[in-house]
This record gives sequence, structure tokens and C-alpha cells, in this order.
Amino acid sequence: MMGSSYVTNPIEFLINTLFGLYILLVMLRFLLAVVRADFYNPVSQFIVKATNPPLKPLRRILPSVGKLDTSTLFLMLALQMLSFTLIALLRGGSFSIGALLILSVAELFSLFLNVLLFSILIQVIISWINPGTYNPAVSLLYSLTEPVLRPCRRLIPPISGMDLSPLVALIAIQLIKLLLLPPLYALDQYYGVLVSLAA
Repeated sequence: MMGSSYVTNPIEFLINTLFGLYILLVMLRFLLAVVRADFYNPVSQFIVKATNPPLKPLRRILPSVGKLDTSTLFLMLALQMLSFTLIALLRGGSFSIGALLILSVAELFSLFLNVLLFSILIQVIISWINPGTYNPAVSLLYSLTEPVLRPCRRLIPPISGMDLSPLVALIAIQLIKLLLLPPLYALDQYYGVLVSLAA
């Protein structure tokens, strides 16, 4: 006889996938605004149009504070918390709002670091395979990674024409993940939400 996981696993997969993809789009919109990427880039336009429906009404309630787009931050956090809440309810578990908030912040921070990490990796691979070609997606990757790579380049200038800044940035991002994420997840466990929700 098939267990309850036969039904719950596919539903969890759908929740994680759909929420994860949309949260990624919202985060990309936030990051591209922070780095002032080309708004008229076709990829930027897709991200803006895909995230406008929930953000337009939110902006009436949560206006930006200076240059900080608070409505986008709130939407990311709300979606992540809703995703974990649905999964917890599906598993029949209980949770506290405080612990759920900590877990959601940890997940969003992890996603932010992964966006930077994979953006740098993809940019490096493209520079090896097809250097010097223009592509709207590559242009946005450059906008995302340059604020991270620029200080690394100052720290270690190119050696014999070889730019080591991506390697320095990747090591730094991985160190940040190892140093900052475990305490957040440990704090979350202390308050009573299973870290397995983030799996």
C-alpha cells in the first residue's frame, strides 16, 4: 500500500518549484534595480512584467525607502514564508511565526549568494567559450557581477593578463555561506522549525 508521501511528495515538489522560480524572479528584479542594470534589456523587461502584478498594489502600501525597494523585499519574504507554511501544513507539522521568519530570511540569503555564485560561474564559462559577443542575458550578468568582481580585482590585479577576480569572489561567497548560514539555521532549529523544510 502506498504511503501518504506518494501524494505529498509531488505536491511539495510543485510548491518548491513554482514558488522558488517566482521568488528568483523577484530577487533578480531587486538586484537588477540595485545595480542599475539596463531597464530596457529584453530580459529585464520580462522580469518586470512577470513580477508587476503583485508588486504594483504592494507599492501603494509599501513605498520605497530612499533607493531601497521595500515592496520587492516584502514580497520575497512573504512568498518564502508562504511556501514553507504550505509545506509544513502538508506534512502535518507545526511551526512558530518567528522561526518561520528566520528560516525564510536564511533561505533568501542563501538564494542571494547562489545567484551571485552562479552568475559569476556562467560569466566565466561564457568568456571561455564565446568571448566578446553581446547577448542581453550576458549584459545583465555583467551588471550583477561587476559590483562584486570590481573590489576583488583591486585586491588582486590581473596577473599576466589573467583575471583572478572571479576565483577570489567564488571563494569569498563560499566562505560567507559556510560562516553565516549555519548559525541562522541553528537559530531556527532552536526556535522549533525543522530545517528539513528548506530541503
